[in-house]
Amino acid sequence: MNKSDIKFERRKARTRYGLKKNAEGKLRLSVYRSEKNISVQIIDDKAGKTLLSASSLNKEITEKGSTVAGAVAVGKLIAEKAVKAGISEVVFDRGGYIYHGRVKALADAAREAGLKF
Repeated sequence: MNKSDIKFERRKARTRYGLKKNAEGKLRLSVYRSEKNISVQIIDDKAGKTLLSASSLNKEITEKGSTVAGAVAVGKLIAEKAVKAGISEVVFDRGGYIYHGRVKALADAAREAGLKF
């Protein structure tokens, strides 16, 4: 592991610790970002299960790839799925990624489509 990987893992652990400490039973919206795609899951930590997921690989997404436009489409899709499932409030887990660019675009799109965090 190089130095940047260690910093990323520490940032990720610190973020998750803070979320679990302050979440009080809320569901977690977790983001994963790669060079080619972006994906998001709504996770119930108490049950240890993924309830909903969306990715830039989904057939419903027209903007493919890991771009800002693709992140906006994924954010809208996960929010629409959550609202249909009766989920209105979640805790945003950026997973060690800096809240900037694609991660911020996904979060803003999810907020605009009806999720609260």
